[in-house]
Amino acid sequence: MTPFERPPVGMNLGRTAKLVAQAFDAALVEAGGTLPVWLTLLSVKSSELANQRELAGMIGIQGATLTHHLNAMEAQGLLTRRRDPVNRRVHLVELTQAGEALFETLRQAALAFDKRLRTGLPDERLAEFAQVLAALRDNVES
Repeated sequence: MTPFERPPVGMNLGRTAKLVAQAFDAALVEAGGTLPVWLTLLSVKSSELANQRELAGMIGIQGATLTHHLNAMEAQGLLTRRRDPVNRRVHLVELTQAGEALFETLRQAALAFDKRLRTGLPDERLAEFAQVLAALRDNVES
C-alpha cells in the first residue's frame, strides 16, 4: 500500500522525464554525439554568430561549463571561436564543416527519437499533452 491514493503528478512526471532523457542521451551517443554537444550545435546553428554568453543562456548552463564544452568541441574541429571586432571581450562561435556534418547526423537522430516518442499518439493528444505541460509549468512558476 502506498501513502498516496494515486502517484503524485510530479513523481510520475519526474520518473518519465528521467527515462526519456536517458533514452535520448543514448540515441545521441549512438549517433556519435552527446546531449551537451547537440544542444551547443543546435544553439549555434539556430543563431548566426552567437556569442558565448548568449549560447550559455540558450542551453541553460553556466558560462564556465559552456567554455569547457566549447574547448573540447573546438579541439575536435566542430566549431571555431573568434573575437568580435566590435567588442573584443566577446567571442563569436561558428560551426565548421565537421560541425555542420555532426549537426545533421544528430538532427536525424533527434528526429528519429521524436518519431519514436510520438508513436501511437494522435496529434490531438499531443496538443493536449503540450497544454498540460504548460499548465504544470505555470503552476510551478506561480
